[in-house]
Amino acid sequence: MELLIERIRKREARIGIIGLGYVGLPLLLHFGEKGFRVIGFDIDRQKVESLQGGKSYIKHVPSERVVALVDGGKLSVTTDFDRLTDPDCILICVPTPLTPQREPDMRYIINTAKSICKTLRPGQLVVLESTSYPGTTEELLLPLFEQKGFRVGEDFFLAFSPEREDPGNPKYNTGNIPKIVGGVTKKCLEVASELYGAITNQVVAVRSPKVAEFAKLLENIYRSVNIALVNEMKILAHKMGIDIWEVIDAAATKPFGFTPFYPGPGLGGHCIPIDPFYLAWKAREYNFTARFIELAGEINVSMPHYVLDRITEALNQRGKCLKNSSVLILGIAYKKDVDDDRESPAYPIMQILMNRGARVSYNDPHIPALRPTRKYHFRMKSTPLDKKTLRSFDAVVIITDHSAYDYRWIVENSQLIVDTRNATRGLDRYSYKIVKA
Repeated sequence: MELLIERIRKREARIGIIGLGYVGLPLLLHFGEKGFRVIGFDIDRQKVESLQGGKSYIKHVPSERVVALVDGGKLSVTTDFDRLTDPDCILICVPTPLTPQREPDMRYIINTAKSICKTLRPGQLVVLESTSYPGTTEELLLPLFEQKGFRVGEDFFLAFSPEREDPGNPKYNTGNIPKIVGGVTKKCLEVASELYGAITNQVVAVRSPKVAEFAKLLENIYRSVNIALVNEMKILAHKMGIDIWEVIDAAATKPFGFTPFYPGPGLGGHCIPIDPFYLAWKAREYNFTARFIELAGEINVSMPHYVLDRITEALNQRGKCLKNSSVLILGIAYKKDVDDDRESPAYPIMQILMNRGARVSYNDPHIPALRPTRKYHFRMKSTPLDKKTLRSFDAVVIITDHSAYDYRWIVENSQLIVDTRNATRGLDRYSYKIVKA
């Protein structure tokens, strides 16, 4: 343990990160920029070749950061998992999706753990960062690694430290977001805390991996439940003829006891639509029903259907039927100003519209073409925006409120706007053609 800690302090320890997506890539670069030699592992050969060529495939991660580390000899990337014997510290940042039955899909974690087990050597630290249910680290990873006859906390070290990446956030990043760490043993905690203390301002040490795993889920459940609440209030406010965004702005002036959350077309991203159900699934093992999680999920999953109802209603009021109407979706990314479309609510909305006979196109300045996802297989390119194009659509639906959009110009040149994000705030003179959803 002392040798590994000393190597970490001297920046001599080599860091390996498995999974080079929206979590793994920023983490890989941050370690490299803090003076560590880093090696990235991924099964996607295109990602590996892109990084080897000094190119980032994530919009908010500049290629210059990749080039600097590659040219400086600090970064190597590979699809060869036999090289997992090289790093002193291995961080797992692989996906943790849900099955169609909303149960944890642990294939990526299990397969990764098996790859590590083949090359695990004495003195290595392994940290799981992928969000999962409480018990994952000790129930899945630990038994696999102990099969080699190694003793945890003596021969190797194992911990959980949940990722807290917020793509596109200009204020918070890997270096200034406090890092929760839970080790299987005290020595595991000490080594993992030393590692993250070398790259972050604050390490929050907790008693066990289970506490750290639960903390991550609580963070996302808190947001999921509050978003569901405000989405439900949006529907009620609409029925009562009240602007929910004005209500939220008014309530937010209270200096205590209220945190504003804002409604939308549904949840997106890898975390909030998925992670809460990991805890709901695990809760059943203890004969416990996590009712808030389930109810919030039902409300949030229903929001695309509410948006569809508002589109249909708006078209009907203009003497048009949804079938054969042309609809332009503005924004595919799940949040503004990023190119991340994981679990985007735009996809179910588009699918429902097409199933109802509408002719659907989209525009997103950050996503020039749609890529296949686990659920959807759209094949289309972003439609360029100009006056003639906008006027040709029966309805323009704002799903993601990117800063690049000139909303006044868009509204001026559209027949009908359905706004799910309050992006048209202040354009009261055009209220006759704006529908909030």
